[in-house]
Amino acid sequence: MSTKQTLKGDELASSKGGLEPRRSSSALTLTAGLLGFALVCLDASIVNVALPAIGSSLGGGLSGLQWVVDAYTLAFAALMLSTGAFSDRVGASRAYVLGTAVFTLASAACGLAPNLPALIGARVVQGMAAAVVLPASLALVRQAYADPARRARAVAAWAAGGSVAVALGPVAGGVLTTAWDWRGIFFVNLPVGALILVLLVRAPRSERRPAPLDLPGQVTAVVALTALTFAVIEGGTAGWAALAVAVVAAAAFLGIEARQPHPVVPLALFRNRTVAVTVAAGAAVSVAFYSMVFVFSLFFQQVQGRSALQAGLMFLPMTGLIAVTNVAAGKLAGRYGARLPMVVGQGLAVAGLLVMLYVDSGTSPVLVALLLVPMALGCALTVPPLTAAMLDAVPAERAGLAAGVLNSARQMAGALGIAAFGALISDGFVAGMRLSLVISAALLAVTGLLSFRLAGPSASSA
Repeated sequence: MSTKQTLKGDELASSKGGLEPRRSSSALTLTAGLLGFALVCLDASIVNVALPAIGSSLGGGLSGLQWVVDAYTLAFAALMLSTGAFSDRVGASRAYVLGTAVFTLASAACGLAPNLPALIGARVVQGMAAAVVLPASLALVRQAYADPARRARAVAAWAAGGSVAVALGPVAGGVLTTAWDWRGIFFVNLPVGALILVLLVRAPRSERRPAPLDLPGQVTAVVALTALTFAVIEGGTAGWAALAVAVVAAAAFLGIEARQPHPVVPLALFRNRTVAVTVAAGAAVSVAFYSMVFVFSLFFQQVQGRSALQAGLMFLPMTGLIAVTNVAAGKLAGRYGARLPMVVGQGLAVAGLLVMLYVDSGTSPVLVALLLVPMALGCALTVPPLTAAMLDAVPAERAGLAAGVLNSARQMAGALGIAAFGALISDGFVAGMRLSLVISAALLAVTGLLSFRLAGPSASSA
């Protein structure tokens, strides 16, 4: 889960004058960037295990709890299309300070929320700030290291920080909710945010660069995605009206993007088969992974009656192997090309999802935890190669834009998956859970077959 929104200009900025910042300054910048990326990734997954406690405290029903998750993810996904350009315009260091400060304040607002609407509103602001933090954090790390070898190691460390944060999210959510309260999952961000801002005092200031913003495209994208998510979560008459708004906004978005000289989503990208397949595969993986974490967080607590801590620990077997599998996937892609690990990973995830169909309310939670492992490993095996394949398929000057499109698509797919599967389990948990598993498996089966048609080892590398 990474992006390269601001690659070219920041390399120029970092090499200006031919001097690299002092090692101590570079290390501090890397630490600040890694912590910020980890923080925004953590908040995408830490909240799931705390949802029953939030519901007990603030009410709102299942649809309200879905919005607690999706308000963050929607804002994060939609605005990430433009925040790379915003970071360029104001300078990565300024954008990072702004994003981190707003994210920290929004986290405090989440923790102090007196009711569910206030919490959802604060989560929207959190997601907006996270969309600024992600590309700006990578830009800062890149400009701190002029030497390509050291820069590659720094970017790898930055990416690993995000993977570890996603993996630890459910466990951390369970521990904090049990030992403190659900509000603790938001208050824990405050000291980390403050530490990042202190570290940034020593970070070199970034150069501002002109970068076009596609405001009409960005606005219509936000309206379309929000309306579609509302339609799926809320349903009924309001849902149909929201669906109509989503269709109109989507049509307007496509029309704008086709005419814009600098669109947030260049439609011509999707004429490349590798780009189309990797975006589809990334979306399918996100639907499976993020939606299953959401569904089984509720399953462990609402169906099996486990505590938040027990539910969080049930995710430890699957999440503990993600970072290691990501590294292994990169090595496999470097040796055999992207196609092999993508196909194997999606096949493994499909098998894991189908095995989960035998789970019901009486299944041992330890067995459920172990059965989640193949799905998670398959997803972790798929993402690094598909990212590498997509970046290999586009010109170097469009790599940042392509990475932004891929990451936005993945986040958006995760949000829609949570919305759809939340609606399914509301009408009967176990039956809805099984249907969610089948849908996820079917999506991955289709994208796995499409991935098999990608070019072989010579076409892509990690």
